Amino acid sequence: MSSSIEALKRRILAARGEVPADLVLKDGNIVNVFSGEIQKGDVAFFDGIIVGIGTEYHGKEEVDLKGKWVAPGLIDGHLHIESSMLPPSRLAPELLVHGTTTIVSDPHEIANVLGLDGVRFMLEDSRSIPFDTFFMAPSCVPATHLETSGATLGASQLSELKDNPRILGLAEMMNFPGVMMGDTDVLEKIDLFKEKIIDGHCPLLGGRDLQAYLTAGIGSDHESSRKGEGLEKVSSGMMLMIREGTSARDLEALLPLVNEKNSRRFCLVSDDLHAEDIMEKGHLDATLKKAVELGLDPVTALQLVTLNPAEYFGLKSRGAVAPGYCADIVVFHDLSDFEVALVYKNGRKVVDSSTLIDFPVRQDNGIPLESIRHKPLNMAPMGPHSLSIQHREAKARIIELVPGQIITSMGIEAVKSDGQYVATDIDSDTLKLCVVERHLASGRIGVGLVRGFGLRQGAIATSVAHDSHNVIAVGVSDDEILRAVERVRIMGGGLAVVAGNDTLAEAPLEIAGLMSSESLGTLVRQLKAVKKACLHIGCSLEEPFMILSFLALPVIPEIKLTDRGLVDVNRFEIVSLFEKIG
Repeated sequence: MSSSIEALKRRILAARGEVPADLVLKDGNIVNVFSGEIQKGDVAFFDGIIVGIGTEYHGKEEVDLKGKWVAPGLIDGHLHIESSMLPPSRLAPELLVHGTTTIVSDPHEIANVLGLDGVRFMLEDSRSIPFDTFFMAPSCVPATHLETSGATLGASQLSELKDNPRILGLAEMMNFPGVMMGDTDVLEKIDLFKEKIIDGHCPLLGGRDLQAYLTAGIGSDHESSRKGEGLEKVSSGMMLMIREGTSARDLEALLPLVNEKNSRRFCLVSDDLHAEDIMEKGHLDATLKKAVELGLDPVTALQLVTLNPAEYFGLKSRGAVAPGYCADIVVFHDLSDFEVALVYKNGRKVVDSSTLIDFPVRQDNGIPLESIRHKPLNMAPMGPHSLSIQHREAKARIIELVPGQIITSMGIEAVKSDGQYVATDIDSDTLKLCVVERHLASGRIGVGLVRGFGLRQGAIATSVAHDSHNVIAVGVSDDEILRAVERVRIMGGGLAVVAGNDTLAEAPLEIAGLMSSESLGTLVRQLKAVKKACLHIGCSLEEPFMILSFLALPVIPEIKLTDRGLVDVNRFEIVSLFEKIG
């Protein structure tokens, strides 16, 4: 008889109460996400599996919950790990303390830097830890032809990921125009994953365009921000992922859509969640609290972060407190604040009183971190005139920040000159902006002008610049901008603030220029220091580096800058800094 059959026999005996369970959680209020009911009783674990729900179970170890609330481990169905600036093995324990035991991630950011090697690193770094990290294969690398990324992933490259059991399908298909127009390269990727899950990304898409997009087999969307938009997508069969992260918060707008009849068609997800928010606010536990405060039934809210994502992604042994399911359990003090008391992963206690108690420190990541970190970025040398812009009499296109948004507007007006070159103007807050290619040492530099940062001196630079993650910098003088860019290059990626000849603060992101190998606490201290330094040089923005990182994203209106030049997003083409005369 095989060992698996023997193990199954033992579990059945434990379920029948004929042998003691490994662990029994006694006297809990058990959330049944199938029926929507609360059951009083015990939960018995055996070999990391839930084997019984009921009363009078006995185990080798018994824990009296004294009426605390027992729920399935939380599941985030759409999270970009890189946005936390931590690698998977560093992020996982920080999420566990908030009750999350499983995430589904799109490694789109690191794939744009390192291609398949980046995805392999994420897979390897998240292996063999008490936390489940699943991935979707990145669908849009590079995101557009208007920028230089570190890799290109077509269907032939993605085929290497298809059969990995932790790759659940194709990640958010951002190129929805390509789907609707029948672009062959796009459809080849969709066809490759037609038997698996295909996630969507289609802001404001509706009508026949939405029908065409869904006809391709796409199943979800996390970009909806309006009630009518979300209703049309749910009614058309999509799983609507309501996003509540750092950059985008759609819970208040979309939660009114959820009702008793359609609640199984929604998930709550983070999308992008920054390190400071994780430390200070939490994860899905904070989203649950807000959802309940907004009027959602607590058990329904829990369905949206447990059973719903588990069933959508085909994770059939997760998402419920039920016999035969993985013993991934979070115990809450109540179903209003969702304060975490205990977390069990595969039947083993990993969190007690919101404190991590048992998590291995990774020593060998399979793909050594040294192979992708602690190296200067691959950038061509820059000289004193690398950022010079020959002045012309014509009016110039200026990127203007829109408060509280990642969209920009385009200003067109005359700009200052030093007699030969364009000069920054702190009085009108018109500063120099540049994007320096850092993957191929091509020497390409896009240079433009931006208004809205408020710097009175100095410069800031970062290697986090969506989606291709070249180095982007803004500053008052060319010398300061070059110095900030050079600090980022030498660090192997990161964030830097300079003033004159001094580096005021920096936060190294040595893993692909996107993530830190430091602890969450150390990283947050570094991030707070760079933000404080930004304030010191005059920047009044609450999140200057986040705003800066999106100025290189040429799919968000109205005007952006890449290493290839100034992009008019509405025309989807490179344009000159200066308007043509006549």
